[in-house]
Amino acid sequence: MERKKILLRLDPAVHDAVARWAGDELRSTNAQIEFMLRRALAEAGRLPDGAGRPATRGRPRKDPEPDE
Repeated sequence: MERKKILLRLDPAVHDAVARWAGDELRSTNAQIEFMLRRALAEAGRLPDGAGRPATRGRPRKDPEPDE
């Protein structure tokens, strides 16, 4: 599934607060914003059933090396 790209304008103080929170949670700022949006949608009962799973935290796993 291809992810949508959007331009988001934020107050610098809000961006800084989100970036600090993201750092505390070991997420990128982008992943933190998606986390916050998903949580708000779920709490409001508006998260669509067909919404994909959020990206996992951390670096992607390396493919296992093939057995020789």
